[in-house]
Amino acid sequence: MAISKKEWKRIKVFGANVRRERVRRRWTQDQLAEKAQIATRNLQKVEAGEINLLLTTAFRIQLALRCPWKRLMPVD
Repeated sequence: MAISKKEWKRIKVFGANVRRERVRRRWTQDQLAEKAQIATRNLQKVEAGEINLLLTTAFRIQLALRCPWKRLMPVD
């Protein structure tokens, strides 16, 4: 099933929120990727809103950032 424009917008907002939280902590992409146990290139794609990531990957990022979901998940 194809991803709608609205869903892609949510993916991009999620990525921007991840980037904002990472920068707020003054972490590099490599540091967050290591803490979240994901590849740096995958984190780059997440932050750019280029991939529809797995829920398990989103959980790893959220746990590594130690921030509430409401800071990461887009709200309509």
